[in-house]
Amino acid sequence: MNTVEILHLLPYLASLGLSLVALLYASGRRGMQGTLAFIWYAAGQSLWIFAFILEVLPWGLQGKIFWHGIQWLGELISIVAFPIFAAQYSEYQLRNARLLFRLSLIVPVLFALLLATDNLHHLVYANPHARVESFFVELEYDETPIFYAISVYRYLIAFTGAAFLTQRFRRSHILFRTQITVILIGFLIPIIGNFLNLAGIHFPSELDIHPIAIALGSLVMSWGLYRFRIFDIVPVGRDKVFEDMLDPVVILGNDNLVVDINRSMLDLLGRNVNEVIGQPAKQIFADYSIPIRLYLHVTHARADSAFELSGNTVHYELTVSPLYSHDKKLVGRIYILHDITSQKELEHNLRKLNLELEDRVLARTEELSAAYDYTLEGWAKALEFRDEETEGHSRRVTEMTLKIARALEIPQDELIHIRRGALLHDIGKMSIPDKILHKPGKLTDEEREIIKKHPDMAYKLLSPIPFLKKALVIPYSHHEKWDGTGYPQGLKGDSIPLSARIFALADVWDALSSDRPYNKAWPREKIISYFVEQAGKHFDPYIVNLFLGMVEKGEI
Repeated sequence: MNTVEILHLLPYLASLGLSLVALLYASGRRGMQGTLAFIWYAAGQSLWIFAFILEVLPWGLQGKIFWHGIQWLGELISIVAFPIFAAQYSEYQLRNARLLFRLSLIVPVLFALLLATDNLHHLVYANPHARVESFFVELEYDETPIFYAISVYRYLIAFTGAAFLTQRFRRSHILFRTQITVILIGFLIPIIGNFLNLAGIHFPSELDIHPIAIALGSLVMSWGLYRFRIFDIVPVGRDKVFEDMLDPVVILGNDNLVVDINRSMLDLLGRNVNEVIGQPAKQIFADYSIPIRLYLHVTHARADSAFELSGNTVHYELTVSPLYSHDKKLVGRIYILHDITSQKELEHNLRKLNLELEDRVLARTEELSAAYDYTLEGWAKALEFRDEETEGHSRRVTEMTLKIARALEIPQDELIHIRRGALLHDIGKMSIPDKILHKPGKLTDEEREIIKKHPDMAYKLLSPIPFLKKALVIPYSHHEKWDGTGYPQGLKGDSIPLSARIFALADVWDALSSDRPYNKAWPREKIISYFVEQAGKHFDPYIVNLFLGMVEKGEI
């Protein structure tokens, strides 16, 4: 081939390149809806151009017939693939789709067999001969009834696919209408080019317009694939996700006109789509129970609303979210209403159940607390019966300890544990033999050491009982002294628990104020003097001052 012929092939080579671009782009998205069929369509178009380029090369007559037959093969592939792509893309519902697909293959398969056996019957290529056309030698043959039949079939099938897309166009969102328009234009350009070619019209006169038209159609398709993301956003996605959502949804543009709306929202409004699309949202939702009209100028919002529907209270959560274009510009807002009636009923029932449980727990707690207190009081009385000389002692020191604790503004929940500890302060004496506990005279040093073990015994008795953990402080530590000379731990100052410091003072006051077999009650003035003397030694000086003030006021 000379340089001029090569130059005249460049438009056809460019056409092949454009067609391959569409094929490669679709191949990279073959998992998307309809892409596999489009790949076959683009492959057929590419094969047609490729075979056309080879046909115009300087072959013999049989070589040109062979490559022209390959063009027919590419055409047949595109014929079969396009309506499949159109049906999948538009989600056109066909009954017995597999059967119809198999039936659509009958004519292409029969025609392919006629092409393969044309040397025997010449039903396709009648009177084939070479014709010099400008710079190339092209195949020419007489048009037979088979040629007209396959042409009619080709256009019938092609326009069936176009019909699938057209019916989709009438009910699609504006984005999908643009997509469908691009697809239809890309599809129609090769058909128009074929008509022009059959009519003998060439632009310029030395070029075959058909491969150029196929390339232009592929170019439009490729641009649409990239610009409108035809295989990333397909109408089926809108129908499955948006149109079939149970939650009512409406989309508003920046001018607050209704751009799109789903069936659920239309049902709530009691309107059809033609009455709503393109209308001002303020007007559409003027009397609507859910306050969409209050959120027409915000891009993010979340609000709850309730209204009566058929005698029942329905709760909805309104969510407002922005919609952005591919270049990040705000193009509108989407309003989604989520029915949260069941959730609200569940929350109400849970709150009611919690209140009931709290009441039951509180009542049961009070019952258990009362049972515990009765048990502790029983233990305290049992101790008093065993040690007759201290009859009423536990009750008196308990009341006095609580008075001092309240004066110190100790919280009420802590007073419960102080009361229990005060009642049980001498529980450890259960381990002391009766001969020591009831001894009428003074104790020996050895007997006194046995007596001093009762706080440790109290700890051993009460520590395994969880609810008495905080009350244990008084039975275990009420013989500790402020100056550290007490027992059993030798604690000093603030290291002695506060409740034990309070009780120690009340315990000694009651002991000195009561008659005992070996010790008569002291006069009040003598007791007060003793407490003044023991402040900072036996007792916490601050508590002593507070206590004596209460004594002076007659509160003790």
